[in-house]
Amino acid sequence: MNKAMDEIRGQDTAELKVTLDDLRKEQFEVRLRSSNEGPSSARAGTIRRTIARILTVISDRTNQQAGEQN
Repeated sequence: MNKAMDEIRGQDTAELKVTLDDLRKEQFEVRLRSSNEGPSSARAGTIRRTIARILTVISDRTNQQAGEQN
């Protein structure tokens, strides 16, 4: 597995949700800046992929907890 996923899986769910909120704010700012300045930066893609990774880990944990309850 890659380093980014290992770091994300090492955080607890509450920390991930805080990080997710921060990244979504940053994504909005980058999108706003790129609309004013021209082409989007590579940072926008990095943010998008990191958000997807975090959502995947949160979803996996939620599904795992639901499976344990049944």
